[in-house]
Amino acid sequence: MENPESVDNGPNGEHSGTQLGSGFLGISNLEATMITKRLFLRSAMVLAVVALSGLTLSAAGNSNAKVVRIIQTNSAGDNVHVIDPATNKVVGVIEGIEVNHGAGVAPDGSRIYISDEAQSTLDVVDAKTLKITKRVPLSGHPNNIAVAPDGRRVYVAIAEAPGGVDVIDTTSLTDIKTLQTKGPIHNPYVTPDGKYVVAGSIRGKSVNVIDTQTDQTAWTLDMDLGVRPMTFSRNPDGSTKWIFVQLSDLNGFAVVDFATHKEIKRIQNPDLLPGKSEVTAGADPSHGMAVTPDQKTLVVCSRENNELFAYSLPDLKVIGRAYLGGKGAAWVTLTPDGKTAYVAMAVTNDVSAVDVKSMKEIARIPVGYVPKRNTTGMLPAQSAD
Repeated sequence: MENPESVDNGPNGEHSGTQLGSGFLGISNLEATMITKRLFLRSAMVLAVVALSGLTLSAAGNSNAKVVRIIQTNSAGDNVHVIDPATNKVVGVIEGIEVNHGAGVAPDGSRIYISDEAQSTLDVVDAKTLKITKRVPLSGHPNNIAVAPDGRRVYVAIAEAPGGVDVIDTTSLTDIKTLQTKGPIHNPYVTPDGKYVVAGSIRGKSVNVIDTQTDQTAWTLDMDLGVRPMTFSRNPDGSTKWIFVQLSDLNGFAVVDFATHKEIKRIQNPDLLPGKSEVTAGADPSHGMAVTPDQKTLVVCSRENNELFAYSLPDLKVIGRAYLGGKGAAWVTLTPDGKTAYVAMAVTNDVSAVDVKSMKEIARIPVGYVPKRNTTGMLPAQSAD
């Protein structure tokens, strides 16, 4: 039988036929079938090798690959821990930031920003090496921070009187201005659409909403208690629907309608579980909250109950509660898919990982001294782990 690779060509060099079958080159149907199978297998093997080679090169050569990381500050320590949510293990440590308060990640994953209470600076950390590259002097003693969605600015709460929000330009890494507020600021946030900075004051008992285009106050809402952590729900068009506001001495939260600038509801967290005692050590009774990316669930920390609660949105009904193994629930952040919540436990110096669907604690991760603020970010895959 002839070699199928040496098929006879016509007088002008072109193939005289393209179909293997009865009568072609004088071979039988059985022989043609065998030839076809061999050619098919050979082609499949070549394609498989090429595909695998491409995947390997893609994975090895993709220097832009990023992975999800949880950044956990330690307010009574001098380091910040980096947690891998895939393994629930600490995979990196940022050293040399005493009394670190807030943390944020640049949208491109190149930097981690951390407010430094000891030096009154915003510390800039290279996300690959986890080393400090610059300390930006601030106008006063800082608390928490917020990174703009486009990454061009970092907003830093100034807790020292008279207060305000410092604006850091991330290109020049300089403090370009201080936005005026009613009272010293504890936590600043940027709304989901990036149009406003929302800054809460404990002493001023106020919610300050600042237009990011004009850097002017758009509106201010006075509250009856000090303003603690906040988070937001979105309208279908991406604009802000509600602000959820935790308040001093309240085991619960207020709901503020962004369009009308009014408080529309106040929610009290559920009573203690049977047989459980109130946890008195730690932050305020309820401190730390977040909304899942699908806008269906609000998770709320309760230091008093030692639990993480899940509320349905928009009806704000309790749909789950997770009793936590540690103590001192002080803050919470979510993975980008909203499936896992990470709760900073300030009294027991660890972080609880909670499965949001089942509301079960799935891991406890030891970190530094008095962990509080945490955040989620996408960091380079080859960063110091």
